[in-house]
Amino acid sequence: MRFKNKVVVVTGASRGIGQAITVAFAREGAKVAGVARSDSSGTAAQVKTADSEFVAVNTDLGKLTQKTAVDLVARILKQTGRIDVLINNAGIIRRAPAVDYSEADWNEVLQTNLSTPFFLCQAVANWWFTTGRDQSPAAARLKIVNIASLLSFQGGITVAAYAASKHGVAGLTKALANEWAKGRINVNAIAPGYIATENTKALREDVKRNQAILERIPEGRWGRPEDIAGGCLFLASPEADYLNGTVINIDGGWLGR
Repeated sequence: MRFKNKVVVVTGASRGIGQAITVAFAREGAKVAGVARSDSSGTAAQVKTADSEFVAVNTDLGKLTQKTAVDLVARILKQTGRIDVLINNAGIIRRAPAVDYSEADWNEVLQTNLSTPFFLCQAVANWWFTTGRDQSPAAARLKIVNIASLLSFQGGITVAAYAASKHGVAGLTKALANEWAKGRINVNAIAPGYIATENTKALREDVKRNQAILERIPEGRWGRPEDIAGGCLFLASPEADYLNGTVINIDGGWLGR
């Protein structure tokens, strides 16, 4: 129960990786505020079986602004009292050849995958520096974990906006760590490999692409959302207090190939 009496905020908590992260923290005793635009009742039911508390926060992260991020964090704090961990997991992908990529898709992906995490990091850090740090034990730290991607390091195929946004997440993670480490904030990221979620459904259903992906993964299988949750638990724990500005690959060995 490493996170008993801790409050963890997870974006994109209604399904996939976000749901797995939420349930993992709940099993470790955390109260979890799950932010999502879709129904989170399935996640809430799993948290209940773990005998923990789930706070559903419904909002469209694809439309978040700097101001509404502040409002959202204030709403979460009103319901939870504090924030100990922020997991920026919510993300979308739009596939099209670069020469045909629409402006609308580009803007939507960059907003959801890069601007929204920054605005949430900013809002939570402002609360920490003005209020949260002074109300916490001397050794307590705010933990932020951003979900990056293999495409924080590679270009991918027909996913120009996604690759650009995830490169941005890796850079943002390092930039914020540089500024905030002395303020007792750890900012790190996890780069998932090919995980079996809704975002990768098209790849798994493409026989040739699916085979090519599996042949390159040393583990020989697609990852599961639960494979990512363990890394989040580690980065949010005291064992990772001296880890800052890093991106950990959880990819079945893909990048080492």
